[in-house]
Amino acid sequence: MKHAQIISGVGMVPFAKPGASAPYYEMGAEAARRALADAGLDYAKVQQAYVGYVYGDSTCGQRALYPVGMTGIPVVNVNNNCSTGSTALFLARQAVESGAADCVIALGFEQMKPGALGSYYHDRPTPFEPFDQVCEELVGQSEVPLAIRYFGGAGMAHMDKYGTKAETFAKIRAKASRHAARNPVALFRKEVTVEEVMASPVLIGPMTRLMACPPTCGAAAAIVCSEAFAKANGLDQRVRIVAQAMTTDTPSTFTARNMMQLVGSDMARAAADQVYEAAGIGPEDVDVVELHDCFATNELLTYEALRLAPEGGGEKLVEDGDNTYGGRVVTNPSGGLLSKGHPLGATGLAQCTELVQQLRGQAADRQVEGARVALQHNLGLGGACVVTMYKAV
Repeated sequence: MKHAQIISGVGMVPFAKPGASAPYYEMGAEAARRALADAGLDYAKVQQAYVGYVYGDSTCGQRALYPVGMTGIPVVNVNNNCSTGSTALFLARQAVESGAADCVIALGFEQMKPGALGSYYHDRPTPFEPFDQVCEELVGQSEVPLAIRYFGGAGMAHMDKYGTKAETFAKIRAKASRHAARNPVALFRKEVTVEEVMASPVLIGPMTRLMACPPTCGAAAAIVCSEAFAKANGLDQRVRIVAQAMTTDTPSTFTARNMMQLVGSDMARAAADQVYEAAGIGPEDVDVVELHDCFATNELLTYEALRLAPEGGGEKLVEDGDNTYGGRVVTNPSGGLLSKGHPLGATGLAQCTELVQQLRGQAADRQVEGARVALQHNLGLGGACVVTMYKAV
């Protein structure tokens, strides 16, 4: 028997630059406390915990949760690159849906260092070896940091195939800054113009520094419970997960010999299609989206992967203003990874927090009017993609 999955509480801490945050365990504990307070729930009633982070030793999850409570429950530590937070949420949702638990906390945090992402283990082969081989063949420039090369190369592939303009990516970044200006927990709240984005230092091809998300420290959490548990404990039942899918790479990631596939467009589309089918709700019915805009180029690719725009139609969505307030679907009202920030393990749960607040009508100046259906997309190279649909009931 499958059980309904309700998000009864969410919480996050304001995101900060590396060196300006509390230690990971303090951020994690605070995010957990905020989610519990939002739910009006005592930690003693939580039956399992899934805790996501990328950079840290094993059992950091216990280090973060023990100050909240030492109740002896299972604590599972999760690492799935940039999709880590949503992977923790996926496991929490699965535990409730299956009936293995009635109330679960999903927590994600990251204490990052300044600079571009890189490998920490140089005494063994990297899992990116097969990806690097294709990227070297298609893009070259191996001196450029990995993520910049991948997503910059994907943007160039889209430009080559569809004639997309570099200014379109700059418009996406400028839109993110306008949204983040309304978000008190975003890292960057200053608005930037298209001209400022285009004038910032070039990283690779059309990609400038302002088109890349910043390294960020932060934490976020969600309480997932069954309908019966929510009713018995008087918890908020307004927002439910109506469908969720996790996908990983298929052969096309490598055989297509295209940078858009290499950075996960196919697995994102597959996850989205599974969610639309399971929910019986199509992309045309989605009101608000939080998607993985680690780079402005990837936001445009993701419009198409999530079928918010047809293939090659991402630029038109931007040009028509259909990705913001007053348009067809508001994307990244939080400011997204580009402006809110991207603490790897926390991002998926920060997206969840934003969407739950939107569906409850609690997003203040960011509120999307009449939002009833929300879609979340969280992607990690290597690779994994989690797509989640929420609905207000």
